[in-house]
Amino acid sequence: MTKVLAPDIVVDDALGNSSYIVDIGDGRALVIDPARDPSPYLALAGDRGLEIAFVAETHLHADFVTGSRELALRGAQVLASATGRVEFPHRGVHDGDEVDLGGLRLRALATPGHTPEHLAYLLCDHDVPVALFSGGSLIVGAVARTDLISPERTEELSRSLWRSLQDSILTLPDELAVFPTHGAGSFCTASPGGERVTTIGREKATNPLLGAPDEDTFVARLLGSLGTYPAYFRTLREVNRRGPVAYGSFPGLPSLALAELRRLVDHGAELIDARPVSEFAAGHIPGSLSIALRAQFGSWLGWLTERDRPLAFVLNQSQDRTELVRQCLTIGYENIAGELAGGIETWTAAGLPVNRIPLLPPERIDRVPVLDVRQQVEFEAGHIPGAVHVELGSLPGHLGDMPDGTMTVMCGHGERAATAASLLARSGRGDVTILEGGPDELAAARHEHLAR
Repeated sequence: MTKVLAPDIVVDDALGNSSYIVDIGDGRALVIDPARDPSPYLALAGDRGLEIAFVAETHLHADFVTGSRELALRGAQVLASATGRVEFPHRGVHDGDEVDLGGLRLRALATPGHTPEHLAYLLCDHDVPVALFSGGSLIVGAVARTDLISPERTEELSRSLWRSLQDSILTLPDELAVFPTHGAGSFCTASPGGERVTTIGREKATNPLLGAPDEDTFVARLLGSLGTYPAYFRTLREVNRRGPVAYGSFPGLPSLALAELRRLVDHGAELIDARPVSEFAAGHIPGSLSIALRAQFGSWLGWLTERDRPLAFVLNQSQDRTELVRQCLTIGYENIAGELAGGIETWTAAGLPVNRIPLLPPERIDRVPVLDVRQQVEFEAGHIPGAVHVELGSLPGHLGDMPDGTMTVMCGHGERAATAASLLARSGRGDVTILEGGPDELAAARHEHLAR
């Protein structure tokens, strides 16, 4: 009977990923796929009286900057695929290599597919498998996407993933616990799912991709399930291969005087208004891009702005500057110029103009054309008849294609709609409104109307 292992799980809700901390039994710990901010791992290890001795990377991540270098600063040895050509100090491991963790052993399994250099790690206690850290090779109800390298290699990598599953993963015991890196909310997944931990047997029985009778069917199903992903995914693999900057402690968010902010914007800085939708709508600096500070802030920042462009921000007094910086650095956005000191009040006190975008109550939505900027899967699940659909990430390339006349933008809750409205406004549209809320609010408004 396979033994049971219960590692600590650190979930990044913003990116939909999980990292793991394993007590290896001698006062030391192993961390799998840490994100850039080391504080959650250090805190958990400290609470358990553990020293982080090893960090294992399953692959070169496209969706977040690795925290391996931050943990290496504190004495951890980094394990990474020998075929990944990683340039910062690490121990390269090949298929079948085993690392002695002091009683436990970690065996590398080459599982190319999600990425070419991908490894899964089989943790064994006296040769008995106790856990599989699968990275993106097998996740709950799906597998991770195979189109991150290039369109030309997507089918090749999909076929590699089929073979990796058949030869290295599905041959493991059915009761073996599987701890994937990618999960619900990650754009690296081929399909959504709510749970983060599974077993080999459960995936054999329920995973629709694993139910494919042959390689061709698996590939066709996988390729048919792939959605869009943020533009920054194309650059982070190389950042992680070369090795990100290791800060030791993350920097704060500098304050910018009004004159300095204007100078930066005049010289090409991106001005991000990270306030809540209602505050942005009530008055904002002309040309600013609305990306409300929330769990998904980093994803949309990476989707809609250039990584090397200086970033300046407008915030309100109560917002968490540390969280904003953390999300920027997690996706490799280092060029943080700072925030306008005093916020929007400094701008208005100087007599400078502000723009406003009306918020439309859900009960009035039937009176105007609608632009729905949700993801394709959300739109297909239900939408307003006649709505124009353009995913938010694709909108910058379609600004000139929008219908004339007043238009209301909608999404799931309002934040993406505000981002879209700000893109439309700075392209010259002055006839845009933002739907307050999303489908739930629309349904409630219609139910109330019918009940009258």
